Amino acid sequence: MPTVPSLGLGTSGNDDPTQCASSVATALDAGYRHIDTAQMYDNEAAVGDGITQSTVPREEIFLATKIHPSNLGFDDVHASVEASLDRLGLDTIDLLYVHWPTDAYDPESTLRAFDELHAAETIDHVGVSNFTPALIEEAVDILDAPILANQVEVHPLLGPREPLFETCRDHGIEIVAYAPFCRGDALDVSEIRAIAERHDSSPAQVCLAWLVGHDVAAIPKATGRAHIEENARATELTLTDEEIDRIDGIDRRYRRFDPDGAPWSE
Repeated sequence: MPTVPSLGLGTSGNDDPTQCASSVATALDAGYRHIDTAQMYDNEAAVGDGITQSTVPREEIFLATKIHPSNLGFDDVHASVEASLDRLGLDTIDLLYVHWPTDAYDPESTLRAFDELHAAETIDHVGVSNFTPALIEEAVDILDAPILANQVEVHPLLGPREPLFETCRDHGIEIVAYAPFCRGDALDVSEIRAIAERHDSSPAQVCLAWLVGHDVAAIPKATGRAHIEENARATELTLTDEEIDRIDGIDRRYRRFDPDGAPWSE
């Protein structure tokens, strides 16, 4: 059984504190149990406020955050996690990611700090983000703690991304998809719209159901109640194998996030 809840609330770009807190509380009240944030998003305090505003018990919430690339030195990992916990108003983090393996990332020292946090039960799970197969293999060799998840860009215009998925499966690592709608580009694709019409659903729900069909968790960003609840209803939609194959066959292929220094090779 997957450990990471299949549908989470993404908060990238949701940097208005009042709106962000409201989005988190609304999502939790709508049934979400997975909330994703990051030091880079500058909204951890608002996410913590949203958790406080919700009536959902802390033990039912799966909270993930990510270390900023500039904070990936050994001492900075420890210090920045303490700062993140203070901003979030929490005692522990369910899943802590290396956000990007760039800037201050050093496999030996960075991952040693993650191991120490895991051993101290400050974090429940270790995660990586934007890791290629080679970086996954390297991290697995260094870490004592298992890697729970690799968070990467996945959507119908980037595809299932073999051999990355295969490498993760081989090591029991779950995939978490950010940008599941390709910043909205996937919602206008004719194949997606046709399948949505067939199911009397929305293109966004089809994208999310397609990810679930590939055993991929998704963290779509949504701020208002209508979109939050629309995305939640995607869990009720099951695509046929033919529909999944049809989406897999979309020949438009590109990524939306490609920062300088990103180690793309998969």
